[in-house]
Amino acid sequence: MNSVAIIGGGITGLTAAFRLQQRGIPVTLYEASERVGGVIRTVQRDGYLAEFGPNTILETSPKIAGLIRDLGLEGRKLYSDPHADKRFLVRNRQPVQMPASPVAFFATPMFSVGAKLRLFREPFVRRSPADREESVAEFVLRRLGQEFLDYAINPLVAGVYAGDPARLSVKHAFPKLHALEQRYGSLIKGQILGARERKRRAEVSKQNAPKVSFAEGLQTLTDTLRQRLGDAVCLNTTVARLHRTSAGWMVAFHAGGREEAREHSTVLLAVPAYKLAELPVYDTRAIDLSPLSGINYPPVASVVLGFRREDVAHPLDGFGMLIPQVEGFNILGTIFSSSLFPGRAPAGHVTLTSYVGGMRAPELALRNGPELVEMTVRDLQVLLGVKGHPTFQHHVLYEKAIPQYEVGYGRFKDFMTAVESQAPGLFFAGHYRDGISLGDSLASGHDVAERIEKFLAGSPGNAQAAGALAARSA
Repeated sequence: MNSVAIIGGGITGLTAAFRLQQRGIPVTLYEASERVGGVIRTVQRDGYLAEFGPNTILETSPKIAGLIRDLGLEGRKLYSDPHADKRFLVRNRQPVQMPASPVAFFATPMFSVGAKLRLFREPFVRRSPADREESVAEFVLRRLGQEFLDYAINPLVAGVYAGDPARLSVKHAFPKLHALEQRYGSLIKGQILGARERKRRAEVSKQNAPKVSFAEGLQTLTDTLRQRLGDAVCLNTTVARLHRTSAGWMVAFHAGGREEAREHSTVLLAVPAYKLAELPVYDTRAIDLSPLSGINYPPVASVVLGFRREDVAHPLDGFGMLIPQVEGFNILGTIFSSSLFPGRAPAGHVTLTSYVGGMRAPELALRNGPELVEMTVRDLQVLLGVKGHPTFQHHVLYEKAIPQYEVGYGRFKDFMTAVESQAPGLFFAGHYRDGISLGDSLASGHDVAERIEKFLAGSPGNAQAAGALAARSA
């Protein structure tokens, strides 16, 4: 019987394993650590609920809602408070609400009159040649100008990628922006016309997508996947090498102080790129994955603080704030966690989740705990009017946090596609390839499960997978 080895127990690997298991395809998930979930980590203590990875899932696709439904979690799902839709950008050292409509945009103090008038020129700016790869900074400067780069795109890039707009590729890091220009010649025109196409595909833009979590936090999702997969999950199991055989792939691994090996029909590689770069893989000759070490992962520290409600002057009436680099603060941004969902702080208290480091200041993320808390509190005192001492504090360092889709990233995608072609039965999926958001990673797991099923259905003698695929297609 065909079986699938899944290396990596983050959300991509878990989703792929669950979808394959649903289709009657045996899976074994190998996870090197003592837990699944990757960066999804929820901590509950002293009445606080802290998220140290993503705080929400954006329901941009039916695939996301479908997974939650199939796991039986709909009854535990929470939608964010509608009053928390407001977002803030910092200008002149204070949070300013981001405009939510064209009228609000022209009234906001966030941008100067000159920057607002510059927007009228955007539909008439020539599109870049399709074969020219631009950085996000080059793209925005050309179409929108310096002020939009400094006060809108720079903080956005920090909030999404913890990245540097001068290094990120607009084509790969923000493919929808690139596609709008290439297809419509204008971001404004494309935004209007693109909304109609998303509606036809039953997709929702990330800006308008419902924000979802669970009463016990996002780890509910990964814990439930772990439970449903049962004995298919092997924790504290490090894959040492892969070797192609006549029947598929031999997976050698270390567990319990000894080395073992199992044969599988296919292998899904769902660990970060920097780990893949060190994995020995052999076909008739060695398959060198070391080029993937060129994908950059900066360090990011997540600092979660609790305060008494009366010790925070800002109303915290929104999702959070992002901070432009030109404003000179240490933190990249802060999520108003207790404003999003109930149960994130004890009565009369609030929870704030701030991020430090990234490409902007990687060295700051590596500071010790007390220093991280001190610099975060100092910034929040200025920005949100915080006073007094935190009633809760916890931090987590991700030494290699988010893959950066920098200029030239296309060579990594081409490399992975070439390896898959040359080594049938080997698949790549995850945030290093298919998008960095939680929803992207979930969709990546869903999609690669379909690819694997089709591959197995086309393998000689695999009537089971072919029959299951045909039954669903009928």
